Amino acid sequence: MHAVVIGAGFAGLSAAWELTRRGVGVTVLEADGEIGGLAGSFPVGGTRLEKFYHHWFTSDVHVTELVRELGREDQVLYRTTRTGMYFAHSRFRLSSPADVLRFTPLRPLDRIRLGWLALRARRVQDWRALESMTAEEWLIRLGGREVFRVVWQPLLEGKFGDFSSEISAVWFWNKLKLRGGSRGKGGAEVLAYYRGGFAALAEEMAGAIRASGSRIQLDSPATGLRVHQGKVTGVCTAAGTIPADAVVATPALPIVADMIEPHVATDYVAGLRRVQYLANLCVVLELDRSLSDTYWLNVNDPGFPFVAVIEHTNFEPPETYAGRHLVYLSKYLPESAELYRMADAEAVAFCVHHLQRMFPQFSGDWILAAHVWRARYAQPVVVRHYGALIPPVQTPIEGLYLSTMAQVYPEDRGTNYAIREGRKVGRQVAEALTALTPLKPPALPADTPSPATG
Repeated sequence: MHAVVIGAGFAGLSAAWELTRRGVGVTVLEADGEIGGLAGSFPVGGTRLEKFYHHWFTSDVHVTELVRELGREDQVLYRTTRTGMYFAHSRFRLSSPADVLRFTPLRPLDRIRLGWLALRARRVQDWRALESMTAEEWLIRLGGREVFRVVWQPLLEGKFGDFSSEISAVWFWNKLKLRGGSRGKGGAEVLAYYRGGFAALAEEMAGAIRASGSRIQLDSPATGLRVHQGKVTGVCTAAGTIPADAVVATPALPIVADMIEPHVATDYVAGLRRVQYLANLCVVLELDRSLSDTYWLNVNDPGFPFVAVIEHTNFEPPETYAGRHLVYLSKYLPESAELYRMADAEAVAFCVHHLQRMFPQFSGDWILAAHVWRARYAQPVVVRHYGALIPPVQTPIEGLYLSTMAQVYPEDRGTNYAIREGRKVGRQVAEALTALTPLKPPALPADTPSPATG
């Protein structure tokens, strides 16, 4: 039996890994020139760095389990990080409960409400009770209007723009739960990273897939499907059709919709298109010195063209990158936004100008190199009752399965959940193919006549 997996991000690699472990031959098709998807990387200082910032939380059990099964537990690095907030032209540390109590933009009572909000969010047992509420409604209920205005509203508007008032409370609850569950004894956040970056972990998986005899084809976008009598029989590429007994599609739902539109009912395709996505533009600066001692600085000011300043080398040290200090400036935005469509040099200049407002000592002379990365489908817009928008894994086409970032709800997109869902669909496909494979009849002794001749 042979399966085709469309996409070599972590969902696709995880599905292929599960399939090969169960004896199914796999061809992985990747449109890009490298594996990893949104965790793709580029060379910096003799190693590789993610194009878009990546880490995982100590509560991320699925990636941890995968690393253990690969026998690479010694490659996981745990770091205590510092987080903060830029608000009203000032930077504030928010790494511990004590920092919250010293957060002067809020009155003392509201600081207590802010800390209490995080604790109450972690105690939510049934997220389904939040599905009918927006994040704004829920956060105001838990912490009050002033806490929402100062802390949460700028983050929601900075990330989701015009969609901010529609974002589900479930989405925000999951964010608070994740960050709260990754704190050490003193309340500081502890995050994990893979030695050599997520690219190294992806290569470990790819090596295991290839060692089984399966293939990973780069620069090979899937252009369509072959379907016969309601069942998928192959995947079309520029080089020809690859036969398949099953197909796992991991791209964003609008891409899948384009691929399967000729073969399914129009209402199903329309359902796939109901999930909306934001794009992301990420400027990565290589500096000759550090901006600050903060890893993750939320920008609570809508006048800035980025929602966070992430100084990666306050997480993984600069020695890993030949002494270079690495900073991500990230912005989620519509594909039509002017910033997303700027030329690379123009986008860098625009963002650096605003970075100087935040760090007056910063100079363009610090920049050793700058990189601009774009992802069209970076963040599904998780609105109220989002669960009703999610398509099932099994499509109307027999043998075609979906495993996309839009389907990990109630969690949000992330490597940990891509691995979870990819492995899950890999097991499901392997079981379905095994059930379809006829058992071979027992071999007859050489001197026993066959039923046809005896």
